[in-house]
Amino acid sequence: MSEQVHNRLSAVRAERKVSRQALAEAVGVHYQTIGYIERGQYNPSLDLALKVARYFELPVEALFSLEPFQPLTAEVYGRKK
Repeated sequence: MSEQVHNRLSAVRAERKVSRQALAEAVGVHYQTIGYIERGQYNPSLDLALKVARYFELPVEALFSLEPFQPLTAEVYGRKK
């Protein structure tokens, strides 16, 4: 059984003002796949995760993790929930 892959995809998309459709076209998947990934209903393949990271010019670890992400405020400002 595979673990859930946590992600920050929706936050990064919103910050960069990229639609699901635009991201999907850029990485070669259906736009609904992006939604499934964002909601944690589908774990991306390694290939897809790397394509998404390359699209945003970020390390894959900035977008995907096996551990839940801390809120960005905790990471940026050193505060906990």
